[in-house]
Amino acid sequence: MSVINVTKADFQKEVTESDKIVLLDFWAPWCGPCRMLGPIVESIAEEYPDVKVCKVNVDEEGELAQQFGVMSIPAVFVLEKGEIINQSVGVKPKQQLLEMLGL
Repeated sequence: MSVINVTKADFQKEVTESDKIVLLDFWAPWCGPCRMLGPIVESIAEEYPDVKVCKVNVDEEGELAQQFGVMSIPAVFVLEKGEIINQSVGVKPKQQLLEMLGL
């Protein structure tokens, strides 16, 4: 499965109502650490079809970033049935993201 770019308009359908565990990455194109994390997030999307991987561009979706209390990016949240079960800020190695997902 590929990474899904989420907006406020489709957030509920793609994230809140997802029957899969969701890895939600808040990022921006100008953010160096976000660009470092991007390939890691994409590889998780490709390798783990049971995980739904979504990205939110904070420049375009400031309201969603505010809703999640995002103060620094990259910020990664893990959601299950619409509830946050894990979160981190900054670049993390792939293994640490997989552990956040319970994999």
